[in-house]
Amino acid sequence: MTAETVDLASRAAELDATDPLSAHRTRFVPSPDVVAYFDGNSLGRPLAGMAERLDRFVTREWGGGLIRGWTGDGPADSRSARPWMDWPGWVGDRIAAAALGAAPGQTVVADSTTVLLYKLARAAVDAQARAGRREIVLDTDNFPTDRYVLEGIAAERGCVLRWIETDPAEGVTAEQVAAVVGPATGLVLFSHVAYRSGWLADAAAVTRVVHDAGGLVLWDLCHSAGSVELQLDAWGVDLAAGCTYKYLNGGPGSPAFGYVRRDLQDVLRQPIQGWMGRRDPFLMGPGYVPADGVRGVVSGTPPVLAMVPLLAALEQLEEAGIAAVRAKSVALTEFALELVDAWLVPYGVEVASPRDPARRGGHVTIRRPGFRELLPHLWERGVIPDFREPDGIRLGLAPLSTSFTEVHAGVSILRDVLTEHA
Repeated sequence: MTAETVDLASRAAELDATDPLSAHRTRFVPSPDVVAYFDGNSLGRPLAGMAERLDRFVTREWGGGLIRGWTGDGPADSRSARPWMDWPGWVGDRIAAAALGAAPGQTVVADSTTVLLYKLARAAVDAQARAGRREIVLDTDNFPTDRYVLEGIAAERGCVLRWIETDPAEGVTAEQVAAVVGPATGLVLFSHVAYRSGWLADAAAVTRVVHDAGGLVLWDLCHSAGSVELQLDAWGVDLAAGCTYKYLNGGPGSPAFGYVRRDLQDVLRQPIQGWMGRRDPFLMGPGYVPADGVRGVVSGTPPVLAMVPLLAALEQLEEAGIAAVRAKSVALTEFALELVDAWLVPYGVEVASPRDPARRGGHVTIRRPGFRELLPHLWERGVIPDFREPDGIRLGLAPLSTSFTEVHAGVSILRDVLTEHA
């Protein structure tokens, strides 16, 4: 072991010792065979005690209240904090306050990210088309779902797609957006943190550019929520959607959230008209009259059971505070870059993420030909990274569950595997 290795190990230990969020790491379910989990930007770890919390919900609120849980009229010992009918808005407001920088009454938890992106994008496109704005702006390296959804909407509604070519190691800039938006721009959709590179877009600047052109902007927050600080209200964001199973630790397939700025809620009309989004759902009457406010984004029965783990994770985020989470995220990625530069760059590894922390989200992407072939060897040694074609490994560092020592151990093993297979 070299002196440099010892020094980096000591620094990792010191960083852990002074980490104000260190106590949160003990609240997650341990994985005995995992040395370093670098996939928190894809699926967060489960919180300890979740099985008991789910069991309590099943036996008391579901089993004790049965269908009365929808209205909160069951026995006193079976009632939840809110009637289940209110959960989309209640949990949405919790996400908005803890992670989005948004006032109440603008966020709901409803469907998958794909469905919510479709609902919000279609609503915006239809509203803008009435003013003759039929161009949709998007970028070539956005997450596939975002591109596929907009391609489908363009085909449905006769819109034109305007593509921005983006460097896979970077992301969209306000200058690029200004060069393509104009009088025909209806909707612009980007990811706030690029899924491949981790590029953190200047959402405030991009939103201003889009608004100056008369367009609406929809932000994908899947890699932002729970990792970076957001100020949707202050930035004037029109629409946003994101998942809850990454940094929000809601569990596999946990429901997504959608945000609609207050003054747009009675202007935009989402296309999936389900009974639960009607103004008076239990009237079961003819015709569709959307519910007032953001509730109109809801279509079908809310995924109540799937929101139970999400609520537990939100409690932890509320306690930690998103500012502290972001500060640790920056420190984790800075330390990871230091290790990569010292140990992996000599093996031909390239950093494919921004060096500037102000432009970097919660993960670091590194590239090298042949990385895919190394994955089984990393898994065997307890290192679980995320791979993205053609040759990128993402180091997804979740601030509440990842330690600096874990980062040191994982990158050290990656170096050893590279040495063995050079």
